[in-house]
Amino acid sequence: MRCPFCGYKDSRVIDSRDIEAGESIRRRRECPECGQRFSTYERVALSLQVVKRDGRREEFDRGKLVNNMWKACEKRGLSVDTIEAIGRQIERKVHRLGLSEVPSTVLGEYAMEALRDLDEIAYIRFASVYKAFADLDDMRAEMERLVARAPSEDPSRA
Repeated sequence: MRCPFCGYKDSRVIDSRDIEAGESIRRRRECPECGQRFSTYERVALSLQVVKRDGRREEFDRGKLVNNMWKACEKRGLSVDTIEAIGRQIERKVHRLGLSEVPSTVLGEYAMEALRDLDEIAYIRFASVYKAFADLDDMRAEMERLVARAPSEDPSRA
């Protein structure tokens, strides 16, 4: 691994740790030339193409999914770790499908499902973009479906 500080062509690993429940490895490295330390992250690279609604294809990017969910969760008091964990769960789910291409609608549905269970306001925010509500009636109908879905005996709703 090339040193990001001095550009030396090699570095040595001084520590390795599993992260993200064993899905990634964090390696602490040291440059023998300048002595600087830095971290690298390693995870399995499975090629997965996302098929957009207009037919375009692009490489799956968990970071993009997490950023889109995070926009819906802004100022909702949720931690970055929580949203990252949801992103990892969705990525695992998609890879378990065993497909080389997945429609973007599948990712959107998985994200909405997770957000609906986590925070209803974040869910409505995400759904308003994902489902492209045309007007307030569309949003109201979605909110009514959300309320109807909620168990009536939930004490937090009283």
